[in-house]
Amino acid sequence: MKKYIAFCSIILLLCSCQHTVNEPKYADYPIRQVNLTQVELTDNFWLPKIRTVQQKTIRYAFEKCREEGRFDNFVTAGKVIAGGEGVVRGEMPFDDTDVYKTIEGAAYSLISHPDAALEQYVDSVIGLVAQGQEPDGYLTTWRTINPMKPPCDWVRGGPRWDDLQSSHELYNAGHLYEAASAHFRATGKRNFLDIALKNADLLVKVFGDSSNYLVPGHQIVETGLIKLYQITDNEDYLHLSKKFLDQRGDSIHRKLYGEYNQDHLPVTQQNEVTGHAVRAVYMYAGMTDIAAIYNDQAYNDAVFRLWDNMITKKMYVTGGLGARHGGESFGDNYELPNLTAYSETCAAIGGVYWGDRLFRLTGDAQYYDIVERILYNALLAGISLSGTEFFYPNPLEANGIYKFNQGALTRMPWFNCSCCPTNLIRFLPYIPNLIYATEDNTVYINLFIANKAAIPLADETVEIVQTTEYPVNGDVQIRVKSVNPQLKLKIRIPGWYYGNIPGSLYKYNVDNDDINRTNTGAFSVNFNDELIELERKNGYIEIGGKWTGDDIISLKMPMHLKEITANELVADDAGKVALEYGPLIYCAEEIDNPQIDNAKYSVPVIYGIEKDVEWGAVNVIRDGNLTYVPYYAWSNRGAGKMKVWFPKDDIN
Repeated sequence: MKKYIAFCSIILLLCSCQHTVNEPKYADYPIRQVNLTQVELTDNFWLPKIRTVQQKTIRYAFEKCREEGRFDNFVTAGKVIAGGEGVVRGEMPFDDTDVYKTIEGAAYSLISHPDAALEQYVDSVIGLVAQGQEPDGYLTTWRTINPMKPPCDWVRGGPRWDDLQSSHELYNAGHLYEAASAHFRATGKRNFLDIALKNADLLVKVFGDSSNYLVPGHQIVETGLIKLYQITDNEDYLHLSKKFLDQRGDSIHRKLYGEYNQDHLPVTQQNEVTGHAVRAVYMYAGMTDIAAIYNDQAYNDAVFRLWDNMITKKMYVTGGLGARHGGESFGDNYELPNLTAYSETCAAIGGVYWGDRLFRLTGDAQYYDIVERILYNALLAGISLSGTEFFYPNPLEANGIYKFNQGALTRMPWFNCSCCPTNLIRFLPYIPNLIYATEDNTVYINLFIANKAAIPLADETVEIVQTTEYPVNGDVQIRVKSVNPQLKLKIRIPGWYYGNIPGSLYKYNVDNDDINRTNTGAFSVNFNDELIELERKNGYIEIGGKWTGDDIISLKMPMHLKEITANELVADDAGKVALEYGPLIYCAEEIDNPQIDNAKYSVPVIYGIEKDVEWGAVNVIRDGNLTYVPYYAWSNRGAGKMKVWFPKDDIN
């Protein structure tokens, strides 16, 4: 893999209070995200969903944190620090992170949707968090309140850092850093950042010493430390992040945690995604950061091997990750059951974070083909249309009997382990960060989401207005205001149009695809109403060199129903077909299809595409046999049977 050395200055515009982040001294990703501070959504698909989170889900989660004692734990910890006593509320050693993640989502929300009342409320919550921080910076409330009495029986009581495999002390720290970084960037305030830095300095003091070989049981502190490094230029945080990764799999100095924690081999020797899926993808994202920042070839090679294993042997057609309820884990190669699929919402979020990093390392669109697949399917399925009910696992089949969702048959309003709801809250307002990326005077357009953007480049700030009804259809208009002859625009042409799914795990039925392609037209690009021919390279078409100051690119990617079959080694999908229209995987629900148990997918396809507002301005598909709805929207009309994969007698 090509080595990249790109020294860059990270400059962020932050609301009305502009301030800069220090220049790193190390290498970094050659391609950089365009921060959501430069992007205003006008989209009919994602914007309403983000608005629901902003206007309803954030406040809903804060109220749940209050009801469930998350806030009380910080206050109680403060009383214990002052010499008093108290009792821990809640059942998980990582309950503190529900507060952090909700603050993070609120911070991203404040950028695009200023809300003085919400900002004031967030400050009050940060004040509660500060009460629970010990004088030297330590912050895990259950251990401060009563270190000998953990909130659950699978964590061992004892002094600080005891039982790091299960205690989640460093996991708590990682989410603290992620949230505090987002809050600082959103508001310019240091009240939360200073809490995080005080805790990070303690971690450097305790774990930075070369004689301490302990590592986190649940990863995320690695990426959190790097975000603090990017803000402060404190290299101690960067070095500690790498040290935590370097020491995994070191059986000489300590007893290993094993595959469940990705602690069975040194990370640069790992070839198979294994163990707890969320821990895994968080770790792989951190490894990719290290590969980029240190220009480390061993890390670089490892992350691409691991990604290849995931997309060729261990990913659901929805982009879901994790096959087993036991251990919330990846299974063996090609182990992808549908009814008992775990496909945790948090794992989907981690998969997006990782895939985006691999794109920024390579400039290859194949990573965003997977990111898009996850976004529109496995990830978005985790939250109801109303914004207040959630999936923890995301199966690809439901029989109306198996209680797959933490003991429920449909979405739940909350969980005793509420990592997924609060992870969705922190992620959905973050989505505008993923639309554009830059490299010198090149702008990458990776997602088709209507917006207005002012994108800073090496020589100018270019204005781009994207207009589209994607994923209802594949028509996209891109208006560009620039006269810079050096400007290049790279537009991702999704693999779904060209009949390509990265990896060898799934493929399109070419015969059916050709029939539908003929019926719906061909791909075209117009530049100021003039048809142009462009070669697709690394998944992108490139336009540049002829800007007039106000140019319009019209992109047509006709959507057509596509049949997908799985690798023959995936036993649960043998002889079956799944349906995709644009970026969306479709499913059939019992409420529309009483005959779902015995139904087969009918061929040839006779289908009607109907725009249905119930699903948020997307298409409902009907053939002669079944009605299909977008997978992400299933189970919004009560519990019932559902299928993604259907028997078909004549699969090619």
